[in-house]
Amino acid sequence: MKHYLKKLEETIRQRWNQKALCDYEGDAFTYSDLATNIEQFRLFLNEAGITKRNKIAICARNSARWAMSFWSINVNGCVAVPLLAEFHPNSVATLTHHSDSVILFTEEGIWEKLNPERMPALKAAINVKDGRLLWHRDEKVAKAWNNREKAFALRYPSGMSPENVKFSTNNMDKLAIINYTSGTTGNPKGVMLTYGALSDTDEFANSHFPNHPGETIVSMLPMAHMYGLAIEFIHPNVDGVTVYFLGKTPSPTTLLKAMKEVKPYMVVTVPLVMEKIYAKSIQPTLEKMHRLFAIPFAKNLIYKIVRKKLLSAFGGQVRCFIMGGAPLKPEVEQCFCAMRLPFTVGYGMTEACPLLGWEWWTEFVPGSCGKPVHEIRIDSDDPKNVAGEIQARGQNITVGYYKNPEANAVSFTDDGWFRTGDLGTMDEEGNIFIRGRIKSMILNSSGQNIYPEELEAVLSGCPYVAEPLVVERNGKLVALVYPDIPEDLDEESRRGIPELIRTTANKSLPIYSKLQKVELMDVPFEKTPKMSIKRFLYK
Repeated sequence: MKHYLKKLEETIRQRWNQKALCDYEGDAFTYSDLATNIEQFRLFLNEAGITKRNKIAICARNSARWAMSFWSINVNGCVAVPLLAEFHPNSVATLTHHSDSVILFTEEGIWEKLNPERMPALKAAINVKDGRLLWHRDEKVAKAWNNREKAFALRYPSGMSPENVKFSTNNMDKLAIINYTSGTTGNPKGVMLTYGALSDTDEFANSHFPNHPGETIVSMLPMAHMYGLAIEFIHPNVDGVTVYFLGKTPSPTTLLKAMKEVKPYMVVTVPLVMEKIYAKSIQPTLEKMHRLFAIPFAKNLIYKIVRKKLLSAFGGQVRCFIMGGAPLKPEVEQCFCAMRLPFTVGYGMTEACPLLGWEWWTEFVPGSCGKPVHEIRIDSDDPKNVAGEIQARGQNITVGYYKNPEANAVSFTDDGWFRTGDLGTMDEEGNIFIRGRIKSMILNSSGQNIYPEELEAVLSGCPYVAEPLVVERNGKLVALVYPDIPEDLDEESRRGIPELIRTTANKSLPIYSKLQKVELMDVPFEKTPKMSIKRFLYK
């Protein structure tokens, strides 16, 4: 297995003047700029007395400079601790302290809300945007940081050349990242991932959805989450793909504008983004042409035209849309399949760096989340028909949770398999089907296992449903629904929406899992960066 940093080293040498990292409609940095930044950081670490394996946190919105900071930390052997910019200031301080981070790369607006006294190990805070020192506790560190460019000029009076680039790769078993989970259960845990895990993910990606030097990709997922970090950034960038960062969650209009201009080879996203595009663009177009579907051959022709239009809107170079983090609405999935849109829905989690299930779009089975990336087993006597916990092992799997022996003790089986906490089945071809989370499973009075996610899939196809969540209250199944109601709908029809949703859903549900009530929500559900609903808030 080839180390991903060896690939980055070779790419920097071979593509010295090519753009490597860009802010969409903003700053752009070449691979030579990246090499210079990494070397300046190495000189800073040496002068500051910060050694390898020290923890360095990054808490800022996505940007090319965020990526430069990450590479500088990661290449030089320190442990990167990416923290979501959306975390509450108290969480940022708590996790910076818990991770033992000695440096924090952040933004001025975030830093102003933090209390350094809550982070006693922290030596300095640095502004990601301009490299300015925001605060310091250690004079030696401050002096080294402010002196880094001068130290670089003394070392390389004529600047760096490709021949100067040499990265250490004898660290496969060493800790590379502590990535805190986004808190669907309310308690973030520090997932420890090695250089070997990142190399393993990159190797799988190269063999299953390869890229080519000089291609482009748009990064819109949080890089403080492993899905965006590994698949949208590390894997493409080490192979010579120019990464363009949007900086924040884009509107469909902004997203499509960026896609059309950048012309990415691959789109990595969450189902919610594609569902919005379907609702605002594809569905209205198909509804206008619905009468023509009765004409022989017209339906396939219409789907072909819509597919071509959508691919063109994304720049015309997309070979595959990769979706993960949540299931795709069945009606949207059916439409994409009918269009022969090159999409696949994968399965992963932070602890797997992040891939567990994947299949190329031509072989992808609708309703599944691909085939095992490495080893997966279902803890069930009948894995094809009876859901059991999905368990995994492989070099991509976490080595444990940072300073959390309680979580480590319950996260692995006695024979070394990682417990995902997900319930699923697997067919004879190895396709994985997620049934729900163990913690969210409902056991009714008759002993039936009810998986809320399966009911929510049915609800998502009901009229006026934008976001559903099924909970148990006093032994009854209740659907919480954030609705999508047309503004011109009359008041009487509005009052009947909850019962319409309930009766429509119940027509497709077995007796033991029929809904007793539907409640409409005034605001969307709170979500993690993966766009998963924070279930623990709605119990």
